[in-house]
Amino acid sequence: MTDFVKDSIALLREMVRVPSESFSEAAVADLVFGRLSEWGLAPELVGKNVIARNSNFNEELPTLVLDAHIDTVPPARGYTRDPFDPGEDTGVVYGLGSNDDGGSVAAITAVFRYFYNRELPFNLVLALSAEEEKSGPGGAVMLYGPDGPSAVRDADWVIVGEPTGMKAATSERGLLVLDGTARGVSGHSARSEGVNALYIALDDILALRFHKFSKISSRMGSVRLNVTQIACGTAHNVIPDTCSFVVDIRPTDCYSNSEILEELQSVCTSTLVPRNLRNSSSATYDGSPLVKAVESIGLETFSSLTTSNWMRTGKDAIKLGPGDSSRSHRADEYILCSEIEEAVEKYILLIENFYGNSLE
Repeated sequence: MTDFVKDSIALLREMVRVPSESFSEAAVADLVFGRLSEWGLAPELVGKNVIARNSNFNEELPTLVLDAHIDTVPPARGYTRDPFDPGEDTGVVYGLGSNDDGGSVAAITAVFRYFYNRELPFNLVLALSAEEEKSGPGGAVMLYGPDGPSAVRDADWVIVGEPTGMKAATSERGLLVLDGTARGVSGHSARSEGVNALYIALDDILALRFHKFSKISSRMGSVRLNVTQIACGTAHNVIPDTCSFVVDIRPTDCYSNSEILEELQSVCTSTLVPRNLRNSSSATYDGSPLVKAVESIGLETFSSLTTSNWMRTGKDAIKLGPGDSSRSHRADEYILCSEIEEAVEKYILLIENFYGNSLE
């Protein structure tokens, strides 16, 4: 097992050296595919995604997927070191994507190798996906969609690797982004002519700020809403005829994104247009064997504020991985090798305790 972990951490260091921003991650996919091939895991490239099935894969058995993503965001401002240099410290891996989501990639790859030739009462599939950071169509959307490989598309359960400090998220909020547009009539400000679109927008923003959704989720609490951007005006002496603003909403399992849009539009004069309605909230199924296994080994559970591939799977799932979410998308990202080692141990224990729960 130690060799598996060492190999995976070495792979992570190689991955950091390869720029892999969403939609431009083909090179890192080739790198991962090559290493998995060297290790005898018979991987497949599906677009820019890498998948592998355990050696005893049997279509008649249910399937558990180990999922993580290989793409990154662009480097944040403020790096004090090269974001593509993993460093020489043997106890730390630095650099862009090391924490999000390279630590999970390293850990679940080592775990997959550990179980690769073992007889299990279910199939084990490794899915390392592209385009997660931008919710692109060529990543998990494709893998878990109707045209995805059957081993992933028809899976029963998913462990989504993300930096959670190895606490198990049994639910996560969705994401709904609305572009608001207030429309008025332009005029000369000296004569106070026209209809000021900025004032219309401000009234609507105030209504949104204090709007209360009546349904409270027992897992996630209230829907969260923040107006995060506003743009308006062409000159100091012109009454603006349009004003645009952006609303960031984190839904719960009590509402569909369409329901939230309809409710908010009813309190606004401005037109609200969703960027998409697909990023819904997620939660483990009632009586989930994943939750039973998590509880049996004493892992802490929580509700996650951030989205992940989970919302693309449509499966019974949990989100669980090494690292700290607060390091993600920030300068000087890093992950401790000890965090990856600990994650491997806990993943193995979880899967071993999944035996008795998965087929009940």
